Amino acid sequence: MKLGLGLYRHMLTRENFQFARQAGATHLVVHLVDYFKGGAHSPRDNQPTGTDRGWGLAGNPEKLWTIEELVDLRKAVEAEGLKLEAIENFDPAHWHDVLLDGPKRKEQIENVKTMIRRIGQAGIPIIGYNFSIAGVCGRVTGPFARGGAISVGMEGTLDTPMPNGMVWNMVYDAKAPAGTVGTVSQQELWRRLSAFLNEVLPVAEEAGVEMAAHPDDPPMPAMRGQPRLVYQPHLYQRLIDLNPSPANKLEFCLGTMAEMTEGDVYDTVDKYSHQGRLAYVHFRNVTGKVPHYKETFVDEGDIDMLRVLKVLKANKFDGVLIPDHTPQMSCDAPWHAGMAYAMGYMKAALQAME
Repeated sequence: MKLGLGLYRHMLTRENFQFARQAGATHLVVHLVDYFKGGAHSPRDNQPTGTDRGWGLAGNPEKLWTIEELVDLRKAVEAEGLKLEAIENFDPAHWHDVLLDGPKRKEQIENVKTMIRRIGQAGIPIIGYNFSIAGVCGRVTGPFARGGAISVGMEGTLDTPMPNGMVWNMVYDAKAPAGTVGTVSQQELWRRLSAFLNEVLPVAEEAGVEMAAHPDDPPMPAMRGQPRLVYQPHLYQRLIDLNPSPANKLEFCLGTMAEMTEGDVYDTVDKYSHQGRLAYVHFRNVTGKVPHYKETFVDEGDIDMLRVLKVLKANKFDGVLIPDHTPQMSCDAPWHAGMAYAMGYMKAALQAME
C-alpha cells in the first residue's frame, strides 16, 4: 500500500508538492475542479461546505482539460519525487446534462470521453467521479474534533430543493430561470448511471484509465429532494454489476462507509478489496451515522483504522491511501498541520503492517 495526499486546485503548487513529500507521501490525488470559485468559503478554509447555492460556480463549459496542462501537472508532481495517481471529480460545467439527462447530454458524453482519453495520454491512471445530482451537500463545520479542532459533520437532513442551473452542489448556469430542479426516481438515476458507464468504460479501458466511483456523501437515500445511488454498502455491488469492465472501480471512502446506517465497515472493506475493485482509498474517520455524524482525527473515530489496514493487506490491496480531509489544527497553518498529523499516523500504521 502507498501513502498519498489529496490537493485542491488552488493548492497545486511546488510548495504543497514538497509538503506532501515531506509528510511521507509518494503519490498525489488532485482536484482540477475549483470548488471555491464565487463561493461562500475562502480557499484557505479547505473545507467546502457551501450554502443553499452550493460550493460555488462551475468552470468554463467550453474549456476542457488539455493534454498539455495534464502533462505539465504530472511533470511538476514528478519533479518533486511524487507520482500523480488520480484526478478526482469532473467539473459540473462539463457533464451537468449527463447527470440531469438534459439537452446537451450527447455533447457532454463526448466531452467526458475526450477528457478520459487525455488523462490516459497524460499518463494518469485514475479518474474519480461521483454520479450524483445533489452532490456533497448538507455538511456543516464546527469545533467537532478533539480539542475543539474545526471539522465537518452533519446535523440533520437538507431538504431544500435545488434551484435551476445547479447540479452536484455547484452552479453551472448563474442565469438560469427561476424555479427548482425537478425530482426523478431512484430507478431513473440508476438508468442514467448505467448508460453513462456503458458509454465511457470502453473508452477508459482503451485509454488505460480506471473510473473510480465515490459513494454518496452524506450517504442518505435522498438529499435536496434528489435520489442517491450508493448510500448503503451493498449498493456498491449494484454499481459494479452494471458493467463488468475492469475499468469499473471504486473510489473507496472509509468515512462515508462508516456513516452508512447498514452494514459492517470491515466486512465492506473485505468484500470489495477481495474483488480487486478498489482504485484508491479515502482513509478518514468519523463518529456517528447519518443524519448525525462528525469527522474526527484519524485515530479517534468509530473505525479501527489498523483493522482496516489488516483487511486490505490480507486481500493484497496495493493502491494509494489518502487522508481525504481531516480536522484542522489550531495554528497558523491549520490544514497543513491537520494533514501532517494524519499522514504521520498513516505512515506509521503502514510501516507497522510491513
